[in-house]
Amino acid sequence: MRKIIASLLMFAALPAFAHSGHAEQAASFMVGFIHPLTGLDHVLAMFAVGLWSAATSRRIWLAPAGFAASLLIGALLAQGGFALPVVEPVIAASVLLTGLLVMTRSRLPEAAAAAMAAGFALFHGAAHGQELSAPSSLGGIVLATALLHCLGIAMGLSLKSRSLWWQRIAGAGIALAGAGLAAGLMS
Repeated sequence: MRKIIASLLMFAALPAFAHSGHAEQAASFMVGFIHPLTGLDHVLAMFAVGLWSAATSRRIWLAPAGFAASLLIGALLAQGGFALPVVEPVIAASVLLTGLLVMTRSRLPEAAAAAMAAGFALFHGAAHGQELSAPSSLGGIVLATALLHCLGIAMGLSLKSRSLWWQRIAGAGIALAGAGLAAGLMS
């Protein structure tokens, strides 16, 4: 597990920029990279998609890839001025639902799973796109998302060979966090 995490962290390294103007882009990229990692709702949803995919799908990368692509589309739409309604409630629902899917080990047809993940990701992307204006930040957001999916997949594959109760406990924890997020929006 340590080797997997170390390998994932190597992908986060940025090259040194020797020409003027690139430092600002690197800063924007890093701001974008860090942004999804600062919100528990985003971390849990992205991690849960990877965990669920590893536990229930033969094509493990399909739902995470759909999520990452749709997240980018949602961010681009938001940066272009298109506002989606009820962004925060859908994000909370995505955490709750993906947690329940992990907990119950529910299998959906792979295309349906990818479509559901992509639908949720559109709202996650819209939230990120509303908060960040630099186009270079989007690359960072997508990379952080992919790494969170990879971490979920690695954890899911690791737990798959152990007792299923660990997956159920992880899913229940994620679902409870999603319920807490949803309750917080209602108060």
